[in-house]
Amino acid sequence: MTAPLSQGTLAVERMCALAGVSRAGYYRHWAASAPRQEETAVRDAIQRVALAHVHYGYRRIAAELRRAGLAVNHKRVLRLMRQDNLLCLKQRPFVPVTTQSRHGWRVVPNLARGMELTGLDQLWVADITYIRLLEEFAYLAVVLDAFSRRVVGWALETYLEARLAVAALTMALEARRPAPDSLIHHSDRGVQYACGDYTEILAAHGIRASMSRIGNPYDNAKAESFMKTLKQEEVDGRNYRDADHARSAIGTFIEEVYNRQRLHSALAYRPPAEFEAQHQAQTSAAALSPGLGLQGMRKSTVMPHDQPHSTP
Repeated sequence: MTAPLSQGTLAVERMCALAGVSRAGYYRHWAASAPRQEETAVRDAIQRVALAHVHYGYRRIAAELRRAGLAVNHKRVLRLMRQDNLLCLKQRPFVPVTTQSRHGWRVVPNLARGMELTGLDQLWVADITYIRLLEEFAYLAVVLDAFSRRVVGWALETYLEARLAVAALTMALEARRPAPDSLIHHSDRGVQYACGDYTEILAAHGIRASMSRIGNPYDNAKAESFMKTLKQEEVDGRNYRDADHARSAIGTFIEEVYNRQRLHSALAYRPPAEFEAQHQAQTSAAALSPGLGLQGMRKSTVMPHDQPHSTP
């Protein structure tokens, strides 16, 4: 059980009087909330150890947590790992906890590997990550344009279901309206992307699906790189009260900071929105003057050696 938060110089009795609540009511609220906060903290610690030591089983993870000062036993760690679908990481390194690729849906080959990009809406990359809240976890699904690195669709909810990924894809389709048969959509092999609800939307818009190879995060390096940037520059160190708080803060980071302000090293230190505007302007100028070309706009290549830890 964790201790109540410090109230500074005011006593609990005085604070309750100022707030118009009884001391008994305060302690009942704390008794109900504190265990959930402690459980969330333990689950977050398990997630971090499991990702850092992908071959650790629940007994080693429990020992690691105890070394870090957490009072947990291996049975509790096993229960939480089962709830968060972490047990498979023992044999499957590099696979994020949000990916459940053991399913009966069709898995398609990797069409993005070695693909050279020359414009927008030729390749979209998608991924899902978890976001820690005060008393639970939320999940963020994103869709990026691989040429400009711009986030074109995203969704954040407290459930890890296909409709989360569908919501992000729907936002991207409404924002970009890609021409049929001009776009490849690349993702991992997770059930959210392989299921019928998702693949039917891709097929209806003439979008070809592509999936990463087994246990190889480098195939989706651009999406992994964005997730790392998001965690480092927005999520880490933040205490989101609930999903609405996280959705508002992360949405502001994506739309205002990442897409429009943050300088991207792969784009010659330009924000994605500025890069897209310049590319579109030069594309229009080149159409009017065929000899002009697209000078100054780099080509983006999806190569097998792309690393997810490269600076986005």
